[in-house]
Amino acid sequence: MDLKDIKAIIDLMKKNSITEFELEQQDSKLRLKRGLNGGGAIQSDELVQYTPAIQTIAPNLSAPQVPITPVAPVATGEIDLKSPMIGTFYRSSSPESGSYVEVGSEVNGETVVCIIEAMKVMNEIKAEIKGVVTQILVENGKPVEFGQPLFKVRPI
Repeated sequence: MDLKDIKAIIDLMKKNSITEFELEQQDSKLRLKRGLNGGGAIQSDELVQYTPAIQTIAPNLSAPQVPITPVAPVATGEIDLKSPMIGTFYRSSSPESGSYVEVGSEVNGETVVCIIEAMKVMNEIKAEIKGVVTQILVENGKPVEFGQPLFKVRPI
């Protein structure tokens, strides 16, 4: 990864108010944080950390331990279509075009359901399953994170 790519990621973070970004590729890892302790804006003189080896982050032992109560998932039979990357979510190819899918639309493995813009590249996202869209979970033009649910689909 070169400096041009890192600068593009930083610009994307600023544009979408993302405070933390992490990327692992083979034997290298890139981790970016905005501001002090992840808050505020990136200053031009702040250090961008790039390490060619995987880091281990120790837990903060001074933080109070709060018990986590697992929430049982509701068995609806629906599957979440999740974002494969961070970027900006778009429901259509252009503002003048109709949405790729609506609630009630039938999709299959090759159906394009949205576009995610990442680093000025428009990435078509396919359903990869056969089913019916039951919910659209993200508003058009909003930033999304890796793994964030975008749609709910009932398999058929």
